[in-house]
Amino acid sequence: MPIIAVRAIADLLPALLQPGALITLAVLVLSIVLFVWGVIAPEVTGLLAVGLLMATGVLKPAEALAGFGSPALLTVMALFALSAGLFRSGALDRLRGLIGSDAVRSPRRMIVLLSAVVGPVSAFVPNTPIVASLLPVVEGWCHRRRISPSKVLLPLSFATLLGGTLTLLGSSVNLLASEVSEKLGYGAFGLFSFTKIGIGVWLVGSLVMALLSDRLLPDRGSNDDDLASDLTSSGYLTEVMIPASSELIGQSLHGSRLQRRFDVDVLELHRGPERFTPPLADRPLQQGDRLLLRCTRADLLRLQQEQMVVLAPTPETADTLSGSQRMVEVLLPSGSSLAGGCLRDLRFRQRYNATVLALRRGNSVLRERLGKAVLREGDVLLLQGPKDAIRGLQANNDLVVLEQLEDDLPTVSRKRLALVIAVLAILLPSLGLIPLVASVLLGTVAMVATGCLRSGELQRSIRLDVILLLGSLGSFSVALEKTGLAEALAKGLLRGLNDWPIYWAIAAVFLFTTLLTEVMSNAATVAMLIPIAGKLAIGLDIAPMALIFTVLFGASQSFLSPVGYQTNLMVFGPGRYRFLDVARYGFPLTVVMTMLVPLLICRQFGI
Repeated sequence: MPIIAVRAIADLLPALLQPGALITLAVLVLSIVLFVWGVIAPEVTGLLAVGLLMATGVLKPAEALAGFGSPALLTVMALFALSAGLFRSGALDRLRGLIGSDAVRSPRRMIVLLSAVVGPVSAFVPNTPIVASLLPVVEGWCHRRRISPSKVLLPLSFATLLGGTLTLLGSSVNLLASEVSEKLGYGAFGLFSFTKIGIGVWLVGSLVMALLSDRLLPDRGSNDDDLASDLTSSGYLTEVMIPASSELIGQSLHGSRLQRRFDVDVLELHRGPERFTPPLADRPLQQGDRLLLRCTRADLLRLQQEQMVVLAPTPETADTLSGSQRMVEVLLPSGSSLAGGCLRDLRFRQRYNATVLALRRGNSVLRERLGKAVLREGDVLLLQGPKDAIRGLQANNDLVVLEQLEDDLPTVSRKRLALVIAVLAILLPSLGLIPLVASVLLGTVAMVATGCLRSGELQRSIRLDVILLLGSLGSFSVALEKTGLAEALAKGLLRGLNDWPIYWAIAAVFLFTTLLTEVMSNAATVAMLIPIAGKLAIGLDIAPMALIFTVLFGASQSFLSPVGYQTNLMVFGPGRYRFLDVARYGFPLTVVMTMLVPLLICRQFGI
């Protein structure tokens, strides 16, 4: 092994003597560190890499920025719009009704249903909006059946991952891989190029998920124990203010009815710039005092009906919440523009006409003043606001409403029209009549022209973070190929894999890709590894597309961590999972896929 390592390094030295290759390697290493560290958003890391490659002269501006005008990127944008049109028009109401049916009586049956129905839908519709739309439906089913959401939410995410490998449209990563492969001269993917492999992955993966669900999925409490109805020892953390009409003015907490009548703990008292901590029982209360309370949802609701205090969760909110209000949970999904900002600076109340009552991060309620709380992806907020304002949040990409609202996806006369448009957008390129990018762009225009999707909704449906990331990552593959670094790295890998049976060499590439995508963006993994995989395949005397497919499927199998894929993160908070819960359930799937995918690839390419 040491000899092989030395020879591999020797293969790299000639390439590294070239300034362009050395700079590319440095940018690559820096990008990997930033992707793994997560100190800045992935799309910002991608833009940084593009800027450095241009500034150092490794790539010309036209080469570095070609990804932003690529057919793959335009296809991804159009797919976001098409999926938004389907959901907004009510075209997928039947899917939601089927998933939420009371005929499904157990978690295992729900997992089978999710795999059988959601998987194929994910082959054509981006998985993020699918999970966002079905989260409240599945949680509602859990509430009615008194089943812990943790028993079914992780399979919901995994089902979309398995289904996303059925067709080219299943994931933005598929389209990026096709674009990179075409640029490198290996050819683009067809709509159903890897469907045979994907069907095997979907069927076997679904079977493993269902069989192992009872043993490996944790029970983290039923919906009656979630943030919106939590009666645990921690409860909510929220703030109230003492108005001028309050009977508490001049009284101490010990002598007042506040703690006798309500099951609350007063954690802090804020009076202007002053902050008082326990013991607070004998301190007289004044008008305008702000109390940091820990209490149950029932008491939060009762507090609104009393004149002793008013809810005042953020400094900008001093008004009493009005009558026709709705209390719901919302999730900050991956890519939310709210992540990294605090409620006060974001002016959350004015922006959404809704008040934040509590914030949960993972299994714990945040224990700090809400106005100063810095939001993170995966946070779950308890909001209260007018029904119309809450319903309007469903069209927002920065928040996912986790409760099913009445008429939240109204059935409209255009839902059949939306389905026809979507089917034609997929059917026409599959028949070879028009290119895929032309078809989905025309489908987007048709959605807007027919009223299935409004212009404002079109703009909001497009994930800018995904677009910036995909557009920038194309520069990685171009730089690796142009500087000869991809060939040099492939030669180094060939030293170690040349004597291996082809099956095990493919399995090693798959496993390496899978592990890498757990700690960094799967799109970045694809952009970095496909150029190396293509050269490695030539050295192993197999079709380059075989290893390119291996990388593609490896980057799509994010079963080991909540941060491995955005849908895993979306279900992490609502399911109240712990980090190892994902790994425990996903490890058998990863092992099975590491053995299965190379076998299917060998069969498809006659290896």
